[in-house]
Amino acid sequence: MIKFLKGPMEAIENVEIFPIISFLIFFSFFIGILIRVIRQDKKTIQEISSIPLENDEPSAQNFES
Repeated sequence: MIKFLKGPMEAIENVEIFPIISFLIFFSFFIGILIRVIRQDKKTIQEISSIPLENDEPSAQNFES
């Protein structure tokens, strides 16, 4: 299986840069999300965490009868 993938990749010049670019994109995204979570306001986190517990909309059980 590796030979099947490795053969065509050897024909591409500078193919070794693609894993580095992929890692940098992933790492940048991860760090960006981490910074956003750390800087998030505590009040906003409390509001978001209570959304599943609120009962503003009627549930599907009310429509069955």
